[in-house]
Amino acid sequence: MAAVEAKAQQVLAVRQQFPDESLATLYDPLTMPPALVKAHQELDRAVDLCYRPAAFPTELSRLEFLFEQYRQLAAPLLPVAGSAPKGRRKAAPATE
Repeated sequence: MAAVEAKAQQVLAVRQQFPDESLATLYDPLTMPPALVKAHQELDRAVDLCYRPAAFPTELSRLEFLFEQYRQLAAPLLPVAGSAPKGRRKAAPATE
């Protein structure tokens, strides 16, 4: 985790080199400064190593892995399909 924190701080330090640029400009794929691209690549590699011994081969494989991890962590928090939320009773049918 210390490596991730250090690399995240490096991203922030590189961004400070461009105080007059908006985040939209800094993160536009066509205008992103090479130093910022490199800092983010290094951060990505540090995060990858938190999950596995080698970096992910592609950005897509990284995203698929992380979304699957999120799905597994969130699954116990989500209601089971077809069940009513606890603590709520169905309303009695209206009578005329």
